[in-house]
Amino acid sequence: MNSIKLIEKELRQVQKIIKSDFVKEKTIKNLYEHVFKAKGKKIRAKLNLTSSSFNRRNKKRIKLAAIIELLHTATLVHDDVVDNSSIRRGKKSVNSAWSNSHGVLIGDYIYSKAFMYMVDIGNREILEELSNATNDISQGELIQLDAIKNVEISLNKLKKISYFKTGRLFEAAAKTGALLVNADKRLISNISECAKNIGILFQIKDDLLDYSYSKDIGKPCFQDLKEGKITYPFFYAYKNASRNQKKLLFEELGKKKIKTKTVFEMIVSLKGIKKTERLAKNYYQSAISAAKAIDNLKIQKEMIELTDNAYNREK
Repeated sequence: MNSIKLIEKELRQVQKIIKSDFVKEKTIKNLYEHVFKAKGKKIRAKLNLTSSSFNRRNKKRIKLAAIIELLHTATLVHDDVVDNSSIRRGKKSVNSAWSNSHGVLIGDYIYSKAFMYMVDIGNREILEELSNATNDISQGELIQLDAIKNVEISLNKLKKISYFKTGRLFEAAAKTGALLVNADKRLISNISECAKNIGILFQIKDDLLDYSYSKDIGKPCFQDLKEGKITYPFFYAYKNASRNQKKLLFEELGKKKIKTKTVFEMIVSLKGIKKTERLAKNYYQSAISAAKAIDNLKIQKEMIELTDNAYNREK
């Protein structure tokens, strides 16, 4: 069986662990099943399994990948509450189908489930890395709140948000997988750096996909703009805009009903899309460079493939 099929088989085992929640309380059961009904990309779990794949005999690998997926899902549920999002992975979000309170509490429940599994893993380094990562993710969300409608935000601050919100869990996923199987320091460093750059690239692609008319991305388009978020396309376009153009862009920022065609054409003409695509290419190249520094050729190949998939994805 080739490595891709092995990873897919392992991901099915990850999903089985996640769904093996035996709480009989009807409300919790219904919420939990709703959250995990739709299958996500599981790219973070893939990273985790890939980084530990040279020792597939380690029985804790699947549970660790499940922890990564649980942590990621909990952040998504909480994000939907903060952003008041109605759609997640093509279906109603928890806060939309139930309430914000249900969203916060089931997110907390999923987080606690992940930490219970971490105790089962019994590795202090892994617990420390994942605890730090979840703390950084929370910091990223709080920093982003301060960035709402803040047209004076710097590029470095946007990059920091991207790292904390997305790159950090990618990095932790790869690092903890390597730690679990006692990889050498060089592999841990290279695979963590590669994963971090894949994560930031993933976030940049999300920002680009928000400025599209595709119905296949699993969430409404122009959602970030409607929520008042300064993402890379808007940031670059605003920096290049004239006074009148800046006034128009700022007026549309955070509106529930925006002039999508006007704004989109302006973002494009002011090179917001082009410069964001260039930034994505930079992170892609950084991820590829880190992947090529990995000595294990099988893992190197899989990390390059994950980087390519993140760069070329359309949803």
